[in-house]
Amino acid sequence: MTAADRPTRVSAVVDDALGGDDLVGLLDRLARREVSADELRAAAVTRARSVNPHLNAVAAWVEQSTLPAAAADAPLAGIPTLVKDNEDLVGLPTTHGSRAVPDRAAVSSSPWVEQFLGLGVVPVAKSTLSEFGLTATTETLRFGATRNPWNTNHSSGGSSGGSAALVAAGVVPIAHANDGGGSIRIPASCCGLVGLKPSRGRLADVPVRVPVDITTQGVLTRSVRDTVRYYSEVERIRHVPGLPPIGLVERPSRVRLRIGLVVTAPLGLPVSDDVVQAVLATGAVCEGLGHRVEVLPNLADGSFAADFLRYWALLSSLICRLGFLEFGRGFDASRTEPFTRELTAVATQQATLVPGSLRRLRRLARTHEDGFTDYDVVLSPVLAHAPPVIGHLGPELDAHTHLVRVLRYAAFTPLQNVSGSPALSLPLGRSATGVPVGVQVAAPFGHERRLLELALELEEAAPWPTLTSTEGDGARQ
Repeated sequence: MTAADRPTRVSAVVDDALGGDDLVGLLDRLARREVSADELRAAAVTRARSVNPHLNAVAAWVEQSTLPAAAADAPLAGIPTLVKDNEDLVGLPTTHGSRAVPDRAAVSSSPWVEQFLGLGVVPVAKSTLSEFGLTATTETLRFGATRNPWNTNHSSGGSSGGSAALVAAGVVPIAHANDGGGSIRIPASCCGLVGLKPSRGRLADVPVRVPVDITTQGVLTRSVRDTVRYYSEVERIRHVPGLPPIGLVERPSRVRLRIGLVVTAPLGLPVSDDVVQAVLATGAVCEGLGHRVEVLPNLADGSFAADFLRYWALLSSLICRLGFLEFGRGFDASRTEPFTRELTAVATQQATLVPGSLRRLRRLARTHEDGFTDYDVVLSPVLAHAPPVIGHLGPELDAHTHLVRVLRYAAFTPLQNVSGSPALSLPLGRSATGVPVGVQVAAPFGHERRLLELALELEEAAPWPTLTSTEGDGARQ
């Protein structure tokens, strides 16, 4: 067994400028001039280089000289961060975790990255992801396996697994993630983080060029107040007509909620006992706080899983067949991973069924709000079981087996991608092996504030551990 194969808990926390602080704590220390932006960036780079041999979460390093200087009065000025390697950051390649994509430096940053940098954050690296973000782990033929800092034998989730691993380990307090089927919430669940998939349109993004818009940008943090701070600062610079403002959520609401609780997966697929218990325990905490909780069946109808699979497969097929248009000369579809090719084959095999699936998915996007007539939020699992061991969803696995496993594993998150409504993963459970288990809280379109108010209340009532609050020797414990 190599050193990387031993089950190890990894924390980057040492006695340096970052300490054990979250984003809000660091901003307070910067305001008091107890620490400088240069010191924070240097500490983050040192931490990243210390733990990356154990986590394998960095796709590329960012040299400070390649970035425009952040405005000193920007609201998050001086905070080190990461950009997921499926968004353009000027001067660096965007590989999408794939051997098929050429190494070509981006000539400009994407709209979301521009918005993120405009807040004053300073990227220290681009983070790893699954190939094209298509599966629920971060294990690729291009970069290898990204490991979970709570136990390095386990997956950090996907597709934003690199960002999740480094935030959880304490390298940076906030990092970029995006979500087309659960890719913010899944790694948040695996790594013990707060992961909000916002309402469609809440954050800057590229224009939609797909039949059903399912992807949203976002961030991963260790605390609810950090997620709140990020969204409140974005809202100051980006007004979105048609979406209720979130505002600065500083305390729970006094309004008691009607909460639906779901523990059954679509099509009756199995859900592990530790996941069910985490959701039920969260429901019990909510009842103890005075909320009304009622158990519901799964809100997705019987056709949803098959419809989403066909659409997911269609997107993979478009990447393989038209990738040269997106990624330019040098894109080589023959170098995609077996799982990507398996999805593409599904699209071909079920091509005649795709138009009906697209109609139903579009209709769901219009009618999903009907499920909230009697409930304010819905509690559910994020995933059907705890983070699997490395290799359970790896690129060397038989591709059909991989597909079956990921459909069973990530059954709860895609609904909000199709509806466009917000959903939040909170680290409120633990598996039998001690790795985190997330609980999802979903709300109607535009109601992120409701989710964050409840999250603050749950964080206070049932606080979760973090690796940054654990004393250790830095890179390994």
